[in-house]
Amino acid sequence: MRFSAEPLPCSGEEKLGIAVETIGNLPINGLRHKPENGTCGWYIWCGESMSEDPDFFKPLHVSHVREYLPEIEQYLSLPPGFRFLVAGDYEDVWYDPEIVM
Repeated sequence: MRFSAEPLPCSGEEKLGIAVETIGNLPINGLRHKPENGTCGWYIWCGESMSEDPDFFKPLHVSHVREYLPEIEQYLSLPPGFRFLVAGDYEDVWYDPEIVM
């Protein structure tokens, strides 16, 4: 893996949280918590900030991500604790230990 991390792929049957209403904004953000209860742990949103609204994220099967944001599929094997931010040719991927504490 090009990010020096042990991959933890998501199953297409697992769900992630995606802020569908934000698609089309930049940057595209993602962060991964530990998988649990049929979720892979990923939360994806577009734009400068993540809302605290409990309805901000909608569940989506991982197998459907390519219909919404195909450019993020390459990041979905990053393990829990990782984050990414992409906007066009700009890419930032990092580990945030606070996510998995």
